[in-house]
Amino acid sequence: MSILLSERQTDDLHKAILDYLHSAGFTKSFEQFKEDAKLTDFQPDLGQKSNGLLVKKWTSVIRMQKKILDLEARLQEALHDNSNMAALPPGFSRRNNPDWLPTAGSSKHTLTGHRDAVNAVAFHPVYSVLVSASDDSTMKVWDWETGEMERTLKGHTKRITDCEYDSKGKNLVSCAYDLFIKLWNVENDYQNFATLRGHEHSVSSSKFLPGDDRIISSSRDQTVRIWEIATTHCIKVIRPHSDWIRCAIPNVDGKFFLTCSMDHTAHVVELDSGTTKSELRGHDNVVEAAVFVPVSCIPAIRELLGQKPTAAPAGAPDNANISYAATTSRDKTIKIWDALRGQCLHTLVGHDDWVRALVFHPNGKYLLSAADDHTIRIWELKTGRCIRKIEAHERFVSSLAWGRQMISSDTNGKAGGSSGPLLMNVIASASSDQVCDVTVDVSL
Repeated sequence: MSILLSERQTDDLHKAILDYLHSAGFTKSFEQFKEDAKLTDFQPDLGQKSNGLLVKKWTSVIRMQKKILDLEARLQEALHDNSNMAALPPGFSRRNNPDWLPTAGSSKHTLTGHRDAVNAVAFHPVYSVLVSASDDSTMKVWDWETGEMERTLKGHTKRITDCEYDSKGKNLVSCAYDLFIKLWNVENDYQNFATLRGHEHSVSSSKFLPGDDRIISSSRDQTVRIWEIATTHCIKVIRPHSDWIRCAIPNVDGKFFLTCSMDHTAHVVELDSGTTKSELRGHDNVVEAAVFVPVSCIPAIRELLGQKPTAAPAGAPDNANISYAATTSRDKTIKIWDALRGQCLHTLVGHDDWVRALVFHPNGKYLLSAADDHTIRIWELKTGRCIRKIEAHERFVSSLAWGRQMISSDTNGKAGGSSGPLLMNVIASASSDQVCDVTVDVSL
């Protein structure tokens, strides 16, 4: 002991141990240690500096260990990103690095202004614009490069659950608990030019179908409805579930859509006939979100499953874009499915609370998920491993969106030139903490 501590430090440590033994009620140990340490005159006193010292030091050590682990994790992320940078061709910037991933230390804007939980975020397909939808019955339009709010859209009277721009960014659709779906003309100062009425309960999701001339919506009234924008009429009602339908997501050609429900299932449905092609049953709780796996991710999924990369996707070639699906649930898991057969192929386990949102990385290698455990997690598809955990918000993370903004570049790779477009990586998340976080790759 004398080698490590001075005489005074040794005396302080012994007194701290005696104080702890006395406060913990270890009377025999207290008396024995007092004798062994030759401190027979020691009496615990609240005024002594040794009072509670051992407990305080112990908790300090725990906090320091946590900080060290966090710093080590950030260092590994930085080393990983640096190795990716080293592999890029000369003159190629991270600004359009197809393998970029967000980290805990990524540059970001925190967009504040909503007065209640934020439920959805959506990127404009052309401009550096983001829209957010909130429980405060408003949507806000932001410039995500500067972090400035451009305008507030008012029209709904209750919680807004979803929002989306069409493929050209000319129109915006939103839906809410007030039973209405609203369309906004982006090019005319976001004027609300149509309100779609027909759902009999809260509307959960609203998306543009390919072609941008129709809307697909889902509702607590257990229906999926197809709307014609030109006439604002509901042209089809489909009932694939017997409980609240949380979302209805079309595939890339609009021939099928994917639903998920409070009944613990997801369904692949043919749009024209309204027929359920497969039922995805396996979650132990409400299915919060469901998405088709993009074709770019199929090779990684096949590697995860141990299948030959040359094997054709399940079903006919025309069904490649609905071969696989991914779902999230309140059972804290993410499941990968054979969407045509309804078979669960793999389960991703790691979140500590309800999983709310999914987005696939454009390079086809990763899946990002957001959950009520306040985190965003990044999963490597070919191994099914969580390779990164990001503490994203102070409360539940409700929505996640990936937007790759097209910018022009000169021959030196700098924005603003004319040699061709570059891609700027940007991710947005929304939370019940009333803010949106925008993470941007701003490397030169």
